[in-house]
Amino acid sequence: MGVDYYKILQVDRSAKDDDLKKAYRKLAMKWHPDKNPNNKKEAEAKFKQISEAYDVLSDPQKRAVYDQYGEEGLKGQVPPPDAAGAGGPTFFSTGGGPTSFRFNTRNADDIFNEFFGFSSPFGGMGGGGGGMRNVRFGGMFDDDMFASHGEGGGGYQSAPRKGAPIEQRLPCTLEDLYKGTTKKMKISREILDASGKTVPVEEILTINIKPGWKKGTKITFQEKGNEHPNQIPSDLVFIVDEKAHRIFTRDGNDLVVTKKISLVEALTGCTVHVPMLDGRNLTIPINVVIHPTYEEVVPREGMPISKDPTEKGNLRIKFDIRFPAKLTSSQKAGMKELLGS
Repeated sequence: MGVDYYKILQVDRSAKDDDLKKAYRKLAMKWHPDKNPNNKKEAEAKFKQISEAYDVLSDPQKRAVYDQYGEEGLKGQVPPPDAAGAGGPTFFSTGGGPTSFRFNTRNADDIFNEFFGFSSPFGGMGGGGGGMRNVRFGGMFDDDMFASHGEGGGGYQSAPRKGAPIEQRLPCTLEDLYKGTTKKMKISREILDASGKTVPVEEILTINIKPGWKKGTKITFQEKGNEHPNQIPSDLVFIVDEKAHRIFTRDGNDLVVTKKISLVEALTGCTVHVPMLDGRNLTIPINVVIHPTYEEVVPREGMPISKDPTEKGNLRIKFDIRFPAKLTSSQKAGMKELLGS
């Protein structure tokens, strides 16, 4: 099963919501990194583990997937269909079914903040310590803190926090990024109805790919994550990824292609043909001696520049020179005579 979340929270497998909350309160306060300055690294690891365990076991959908498939099933991509959307939207390609199930662990400090109204109760009582200005406690680490903060308490209440962004790769061909295109992505997510109950909905998101966009470009859809009570939905962020191309590689705004030529062509000249991303075929005569590191540069035949698509980078042609495996004595003599050596 991998990580045993029940063991981490020190509860049995039949633990109810109140049991989980009680266990989390106790362990989170014990292992908060700010309370363990002498072993902060170990405390941070345990604090995150405790938070992840609570996040999974307190969510009925995540817990159901975990109980049936273990941690590997929860964090992998093979959960049952009815578990989709437990951690974030389910993504679909425009032509088919779900492409992935995204398990997103909430930020450990966010979970702590939901319980106690601040992310760090140990950072000092002044203006810089985790939102504790003008808050008074009977004891720093005793049960008074739990009585006055968290569920049902009349004390400090935190403002709704926004979930961490949900990121999804958006594979694009070099042709997509050269010409620009429109992609549609269907997502399934949960929203809150008027009664506060979560209901599944499906939406079609339209993504306009602009000519010249590069790998790593981000397209953000505000608050398109799952809706939860007292939490602002996460932003949904698509990140452009470039698919490998059979002819070109991309170097910034330049397109690079490698052509195989013979040694005779390298010495005497040749003509290369390059099929371009927009369907044109370039014919480029090379009339110089081509040495192994030579590049032929064709101006403004590279990728469009996204800030000004009327401008383009360059096309750079590299050469892979095929040398003969061996030469006969007469060939060697002929080469020496021709090359003057």
